[in-house]
Amino acid sequence: MHPFDLRSFLRHGLISAAFCCAIAVALTVTGQGAWDVQLAYSLGIGLVAWLVIDLGRAAVVHFTHEAWPHGWRGILLIAMGIATGYLVGSAIGNAYSGAAQSLPHPHGPLSGLAITIAAGAGISFFFYSQGKARHLQAHMAQAQRDAAEARLKLLEAQLEPHMLFNTLANLRVLVATDPARAQAMLDHLIAYLRATLGGSRATQHPLADEFERLRDYLELMAVRMGPRLAYQLDLPEGLRAVAVPPLLLQPLVENAIRHGLEPQVEGGRITVRAGTRPGATGPLLVLEVLDTGVGPNTPAPASDAPASHFGLAQVRERLATLHGSDFTLDLIAVSAGGTGVTITFPLKSATP
Repeated sequence: MHPFDLRSFLRHGLISAAFCCAIAVALTVTGQGAWDVQLAYSLGIGLVAWLVIDLGRAAVVHFTHEAWPHGWRGILLIAMGIATGYLVGSAIGNAYSGAAQSLPHPHGPLSGLAITIAAGAGISFFFYSQGKARHLQAHMAQAQRDAAEARLKLLEAQLEPHMLFNTLANLRVLVATDPARAQAMLDHLIAYLRATLGGSRATQHPLADEFERLRDYLELMAVRMGPRLAYQLDLPEGLRAVAVPPLLLQPLVENAIRHGLEPQVEGGRITVRAGTRPGATGPLLVLEVLDTGVGPNTPAPASDAPASHFGLAQVRERLATLHGSDFTLDLIAVSAGGTGVTITFPLKSATP
């Protein structure tokens, strides 16, 4: 069902009025009569025809998904609009000019009828073309939104098994070396999966939920790494309800642990924080993942090469799906040692 578009309706009326004025000028210049009389006839015929056609069109398409009634309905509607416009508009012009004939035209009423038919058909085709173009653009935009959502779901479907397989691999090692810690890690994993699988599969969720998932994941890693892993999550109260894609930060934290802290004997600290800063078109959300690990310039083992780029690639693809080119993802070496990843994208309103 299409709601009545008042703005489009009024725009059509203004265009019709301008078109009628142009016809009146043309008839006056060619010696068909006085300007005010020609304007009275033109506006009377044109605006009545516009009201019949545009209101009829709105009534026909109100319960359909078409921009304009097709087939015989469209032709009948235009014919009724032209006929009604000619009869009523002529009466309005006659009342203004005091003329007894339908139109003050030297070639008689048939000539005026021909002008009315040609003008009505022309302006109706113009409005039809505009409406069809807007209708197609709306469908294309909806298709693009659906494709973007499907792509985001696919990326999430790839990401979650990746995290799960890594955790199970860590759990397998602990089962053989430290069964008690393996049991604790399994308990955390069950709690994490329950929270993850119990949540909705929406493309956005509150930033507070993202940080809670990070806390669950870091608790899992803390069981395996023990005192070698410390972490800090810094989320301002005013940003807790801001909408972000699910599992946006976890791949970055996973990378920080695997390629920053684990290769370092003493481990290190991971800090995740959120903030804002002004942008060219509005405020930006700034998300940072910082670690005190070995730094980005340390070469990774050859066996880790495919996985080493997984997290960054997934985050970059997901941001591109949602924001196009309107985001940044920067990987930098921290001056005090370690790695920092900073993401910025437009600050959206809070989730409902």
